[in-house]
Amino acid sequence: MKHVTLRLDEAPTVVDAGIGVHGVSTAHDVFRLPDLWQLHLYNYEGALSLGQSVHPIRPGHVSLVPPNTEVHFHYRGRSEHFYVHLRLHEGGTTRVVPVMRDAGAESTRLADLLRHAVTAMPTSPRRATAEVWTALWRIAELPRDDGAGHRHPFVAAAQAYIEEHLAGPLSVPDVARAVGISHTHLTRVFRAEAGLTVVAYIRHRRLQRARHLLLSSTLSITAIAAAVGIADLQAFNKACRRELGASPRDVRAAAPAGLDGPGPVRRRS
Repeated sequence: MKHVTLRLDEAPTVVDAGIGVHGVSTAHDVFRLPDLWQLHLYNYEGALSLGQSVHPIRPGHVSLVPPNTEVHFHYRGRSEHFYVHLRLHEGGTTRVVPVMRDAGAESTRLADLLRHAVTAMPTSPRRATAEVWTALWRIAELPRDDGAGHRHPFVAAAQAYIEEHLAGPLSVPDVARAVGISHTHLTRVFRAEAGLTVVAYIRHRRLQRARHLLLSSTLSITAIAAAVGIADLQAFNKACRRELGASPRDVRAAAPAGLDGPGPVRRRS
């Protein structure tokens, strides 16, 4: 087994979290949880084997093992790792991730999240669940180099930059410069993965944020336009009609109180 399928649309159920200490009395453990997933973040060197698959363990590596899977841990002396035993919900979007991967620079952040989960577990299981859920999302979005089921790291970085700067001026060269690649390269990989040009994606995200504010707030239309980076009211009205199918006033007036939703993504170049 080299990959597992995660569904993270709903929060997991965390049953236990702690720091495991192994390799003191034996160099080999065999472990299986019939009904629970195993999440480990390692701080030692060793090996993990599942059936015919052998995965080297290194500090900063993270593994996810599905329920009812027999795993063999091979140690080289005293070995410590964070562990979480949890249940995942069966519905929702699937994400394929490696059983074992190097978290790289993200390992420090993952260690902080799991440390908080361990200390919160006895008194605040919901807090522990929130920390673990965040860790799982971060693991699922780690860069991959095998070409299967992941966001391109440049696209992910571009989308993050766009979200942080929706209220201000945004251009493709700005985004490319922030990500550290050329305008041409960003345009190509973004369109290939997201199905939208960078410009269309920025427009879509701005208008989805505007829709949320129109439906859920009492901000004026002028203030909403400025809040999503389209200060010109005529341009904002035109963008609303194109992306949302109605003027800002009609969007606000037509929806029942409290209605809010993401709406469809319209794929345009």
